[in-house]
Amino acid sequence: MSAIRTVTLTATVFAAVAVLAAYSPVVAAATGASSAAVVAHPSGVMLARVHYNGGGDWYANPSSLKNLIRALRERTSLPVDREEHTVTFRDPALFDYQFLHVTGHGTMTMEPDEVARVRAYLLRGGFMHVDDNYGLDSSFRIVVRQLFPDRPLVDVPLTHPIYRVVYPFPRGVPKIHEHDAKPARGLGIFIGDRLALYYTYQSDLGNGWEDVGTYPTDPPELHEQALRMGVNLVMYAVTSRLQP
Repeated sequence: MSAIRTVTLTATVFAAVAVLAAYSPVVAAATGASSAAVVAHPSGVMLARVHYNGGGDWYANPSSLKNLIRALRERTSLPVDREEHTVTFRDPALFDYQFLHVTGHGTMTMEPDEVARVRAYLLRGGFMHVDDNYGLDSSFRIVVRQLFPDRPLVDVPLTHPIYRVVYPFPRGVPKIHEHDAKPARGLGIFIGDRLALYYTYQSDLGNGWEDVGTYPTDPPELHEQALRMGVNLVMYAVTSRLQP
C-alpha cells in the first residue's frame, strides 16, 4: 500500500472512530420506529445478515460475511466485532447494527411494521447492502417501493465515495460471478447526499466474499476484488452516518 493511500486510510479510520464515539445509546419507543437511532455499541462496528421473510435463502453464501469481517480486521483499524450476527427486521437490536447485509436467490417480503422499522433505520443513519444472488431482484424492487415510494432506486455515480473510500473502483462495482452476460450495477437509495441503501445487481459480491474455491469458475483475483469492494462498503457505511 502506498504512503499516500496509508495516510488516506488512516484519516478515514480516525473519522470512522470519531463518528462511532459521537453516538450514545437511545432508548427506542415501543414500536422501535419513531425514536430509535442507529447507535454505537461496546463491541464496535457490527455486521449483521438479515433473516427476512418471503421464503428466500437469506442464509446463502455462508462463509461470506466471516471473510469480510476478517478482511476488515486485518486491513483497517476499524473496531469491527469479530462475530457475524443474524437479525430480523423486527429484532429489538436492529438499530445496534451499523451494516445490514441481505442476500439470497428467492423471494423477499416485508410486512408494514417491518417497512416502518427499516425506513426508520435508514433515515436515522443505518446502512443496508442488498446483494442479488440471482433471483432476488424482482421481489426486492417491490420492497424498495414499499420502503421509499418517493425515492427512486438509481445508479450510484462512479464518482461516489463508495468507489474510492479505501480502494479505487473507477468502473464501479466489480463483476464477480456470471449469470446472464449483463454488466454489474451498483444502485442505491439516497437520503439527502447520503447513500443509505446500496444494491449490487448482476455482481454477486457475496459469492466473491466466500472461501476461495467455493466457485471453481471464479478466480482468486475476483475474490480479492470482492473483498476490497466490501471493505469500501463498510467503511462508507460507518463514515457517512448522520451526526447527532
